[in-house]
Amino acid sequence: MVALSTQEKEIPFLKQENPLMGSLLEHNRDRLNFYMRLWQEHGNVVGFHFGPFPGVAFFAPEQVRSILVEHGYDFDKGVAIHTIFRAVVGDGIFSSEGEFHRRQRKIMAPPFQPRHIVSYADTMVRYSEQIQRQWQDGEKILINHAMTDLTMSIIGKVLFDADVFKETDELGNAFTVMFSYVGKELTRLIHLPLGWPLPGHAQVRTAARLLQDRLRQMIRERRMRPLDERNDVLSLLLRARYDDGSAMDEDQIIAEALTLFGAGHETTAVALTWAWYLLTQNPERYRKMRQEVDTVLQGRSPTYDDLAQLPYTVQVFKEALRLYPPAYAFTRTALKDVLIDGYRVRKNTVALMAPWVMHRNPEHFPDPERFEPERFGPEHEKLIPRYAFLPFGAGPRICLGNHFAMMEGPLLLATLAQRVSFEFVPGQQVLPDPSNTLTLRPRDNVSMIVRRRV
Repeated sequence: MVALSTQEKEIPFLKQENPLMGSLLEHNRDRLNFYMRLWQEHGNVVGFHFGPFPGVAFFAPEQVRSILVEHGYDFDKGVAIHTIFRAVVGDGIFSSEGEFHRRQRKIMAPPFQPRHIVSYADTMVRYSEQIQRQWQDGEKILINHAMTDLTMSIIGKVLFDADVFKETDELGNAFTVMFSYVGKELTRLIHLPLGWPLPGHAQVRTAARLLQDRLRQMIRERRMRPLDERNDVLSLLLRARYDDGSAMDEDQIIAEALTLFGAGHETTAVALTWAWYLLTQNPERYRKMRQEVDTVLQGRSPTYDDLAQLPYTVQVFKEALRLYPPAYAFTRTALKDVLIDGYRVRKNTVALMAPWVMHRNPEHFPDPERFEPERFGPEHEKLIPRYAFLPFGAGPRICLGNHFAMMEGPLLLATLAQRVSFEFVPGQQVLPDPSNTLTLRPRDNVSMIVRRRV
């Protein structure tokens, strides 16, 4: 228990909440505006309720640092994450806690270190070249589905050395079914067991079994040959050993692989969808990125080493992550009383942090609704407080694939920008809608016309 202090500050709670549901209905109806209203009307700290459960929103970078870094293991992901993820995926690195999480993170980190992910750059570029060759000049495509197919194919190859993962394929569809269920279930106050015969549950269970069975088959195939013959992440996890020399059991490997696949394709696909949308709405910046790509690459496919010569392309991806962060908000539940910036967060209270809001703070990002990649140029970026830009979280639970994503996103932008241009189909209203998935997808499909450049 944290000692009492005369310096403690009182948390201001919302005064007009539904007596039974608290702010849950408003949150589920329009959560992005709900978060903005909390911050605009009440400042960096405000309390609220989801039903009978108390929560506190923190919006200042130093407060987020305190929660995620300084007190990283004084909070956990909470009952909802544990219950829902473990039912469909298993206890993977996203939902695991405490010493078990630290142990899993240590054994899984090596494949995602910068020195290792360089080897995946060629795969990213190759699949980008393949997908653009399928598009005809003047063809209308749904850019959100195209980016999902692309990143799904890449992560399927990187994780499993398999060419069978697309949104429209059996395995890709199974992932979509599973993670859509997770996104919807997280908005509910009460979570009914997946085993209950409710609408949609059978489809989710079938999808989970299909994926688990296919992964078990992949594992059996790996074990029939020397594991050091392959460089995919599944083979690396099978070779990995804990400090005591033991290996991960099969169920744990499956849970981790499912977690990595879900996170590894969805977030980058969403970020790329928003990047192309923003570029088509800002033609001068689109031309600036294309000019950089053309000047550096001179018609050849990019490599990892080219990223250092493509700073504006990297800035475009970062600015898309700022305006439309795939992980637009996240929560932690206090395991004990914790003081955050002088405010006492009681045990079992949920702490809410929202990059959607923090990335729109004009103190850190002037004219925050404007698409301005230049704000991530070297001289400007160093002025941004460290925890004001938070696309991958922070602390001991920072996204394991953050380096992977920051290599993949700009490489795919550069590869496609060199070969094609996209034109936004007029008449569409493109709005973010976080209500049905874990990430900040557009509410509707986004149509683009492809114009071939080469």
